[in-house]
Parts: sequence; C-alpha cells; structure tokens
Amino acid sequence: MTDVNPFPDDLLRLQERLHRAHAEHRTYLIGLPWSVEPVKGWVRGERFSHRGDVPDSPGWSVEQKETAARMRAEIRELSIAVVDHPHWATVARDAVVGARMQLKKQTRPMEPGDVTEAA
Repeated sequence: MTDVNPFPDDLLRLQERLHRAHAEHRTYLIGLPWSVEPVKGWVRGERFSHRGDVPDSPGWSVEQKETAARMRAEIRELSIAVVDHPHWATVARDAVVGARMQLKKQTRPMEPGDVTEAA
C-alpha cells in the first residue's frame, strides 16, 4: 500500500466536515419529539406500532424547525462542495464511485472500540 494520499487536503476537510454535520444532525434529531407537528399518540392495537405504545408528540418548536432546516442546508451545501470538487475531473469516469467511497471511508471518524493495527 502506498503512503501517497490521492485526495487533496481541501477535499478531505470538506468530507470530514460533512461527516461531522451528518453526525450533529442525527444527534440533534434524536433529542426532538417524534413528530414535527403535534400529534396525539396511540396505544398498541389502535394502530400498527412496532414500538408498542406511542406517546403524544408536542411537535417541534419554531426554533427547533429552524435549527433542523439550517443543519440540513449545511449538509446540502457541503455535499454539493464535495461532489463538485475539481478533483473529480482528474479521476477516470469508471473509477469515480470507488474513489468517492474511499474518500468517505478514509475520512469517517473512528467509532469507539475500533482498533487499527500499526503497520
């Protein structure tokens, strides 16, 4: 394996920022009510529910909706910046998908418990 990094530093930073933005968005959404709009919950048996009883959802506040929209916009802008980066014009057309997957894998943050072996 070669030590040469095939990706430009700015593209690596963009992809790392995109990974972080996705993670922050997922974390933010986990803390919100299950429904954007207020909805009355139900008990298992009234409607199909693989989760059992579903509590009422107060919906999201205006601030929560704005924050989620801002986070989605950031993800969209970063995604466009990664996809439109000039580097991709230097990659053979039939190798672009593999190269993009390698970029994602190379920049993905380590998960707790992941172990890497020193070469």
